[in-house]
Amino acid sequence: MNLVAVVLNWNGGDDTVAALSSLDGIPTICVDNGSSDGSDVLVGDRFPEVELLRTGANLGFAGGCNRGIARALERGADWVLLLNNDATAEPGLQAALERAVAARPDAGLLACKILTEDGSGVQYAGAAFNARLGYSGRVDTTGPDEVRDVGRADGAALAVSRPAVERAGALDESLFMYVEDVDWSLRMRAAGFAVVFVPDARVRHKGSGSSGGSTSTTNLYYDTRNTIVVAERHARLPRGLRALRRAVIVGAHLAQAAKHPSRREAVSAVLAGWRDARTGRLGRRNAK
Repeated sequence: MNLVAVVLNWNGGDDTVAALSSLDGIPTICVDNGSSDGSDVLVGDRFPEVELLRTGANLGFAGGCNRGIARALERGADWVLLLNNDATAEPGLQAALERAVAARPDAGLLACKILTEDGSGVQYAGAAFNARLGYSGRVDTTGPDEVRDVGRADGAALAVSRPAVERAGALDESLFMYVEDVDWSLRMRAAGFAVVFVPDARVRHKGSGSSGGSTSTTNLYYDTRNTIVVAERHARLPRGLRALRRAVIVGAHLAQAAKHPSRREAVSAVLAGWRDARTGRLGRRNAK
């Protein structure tokens, strides 16, 4: 298994340093998405063995990761590991992925087991997505620790094969951030590849670093907009049912907004996501 890791940095500071340090022994590319905090210089100084790609602008999660994936494939990788900059790999991750590849040659995406930052809980151990309902269901945190098919991977930590990228394409840059891992999983499965959960490939994840943390409403905007877009892309419905599905998605996100510390801003973000999905306005929010 010729594995190359890609870590996307955007003003990541010490988080990115921790992520890169955890990948010791795995050839790694760090894509800097136009950072302004000097973290790109820090990476260059601290990790001379890591290839540093500077995009010069914030291309979003999808755009930045795609630059890293393309470069990894140029370097001859047959598998590319995407690791969030606010995540750290536990020892044995590469060996676990290699065992999964040997056991499941039909796999196009390998989904890692994602733990909480302190390792005491589980954030992801498999998940599904019902495009007809626009609903991903409860993320599995208690499922069996065995290599098994899942409906979708989680972008915080996953590996993708060269043939899967070549046949199903890269991440959808029009989504910018959030739900692009769901869309990718659905496209991989439609192209004939399995999405496989690998429980022994473990990472610890802080979460929400790139979208401003728990007080930000950025995630609500992109998650609302992109869930509508991805659901409509993968499961077309008659006009009336399509409107009902949109209402369900918006309602679910408004319920989250009601619990947000900045409730008014959160509600506004959800409604803006809904409006932009309706008009087909994708890419970065408020981009000129």
